[in-house]
Amino acid sequence: MKFLVVLAVAVACASADVSHILTPDNQVPIVQFRSDSNPDGTGFNYAYEAGNGIVQEAQGVVKNPNTEDATLEVKGNVKYTAPDGTPVELYYVANEAGFQPTGSHVPKVPEHVLRAQEYIASHTPFVQALAKKN
Repeated sequence: MKFLVVLAVAVACASADVSHILTPDNQVPIVQFRSDSNPDGTGFNYAYEAGNGIVQEAQGVVKNPNTEDATLEVKGNVKYTAPDGTPVELYYVANEAGFQPTGSHVPKVPEHVLRAQEYIASHTPFVQALAKKN
């Protein structure tokens, strides 16, 4: 019985249509590519453009190299067309403060959330003082 189940699965897998996966149509050519890095390891710069319209660029630099406070900061952007035809441009900075994306498709933080964050930040010392008393 187990043999028949395994045989049925093998036949089903062998007869599956995978032509859409194997065709060269799903391969996107790289139209342009550039990559540079500083010999001392303190930075890099790269960019590429694909045949399907995707463009990406990034520049990285090590801030405070050769110290305990050395951090990498990367600035870059990505441009592509969304499946619905909308052009998308994403700009970002990634550093010790985290990943900070901007773009028309990135949701904006609601005003009430920003006000709440400001309120919490301005009242944090008071809350910490109360916590120390207890």
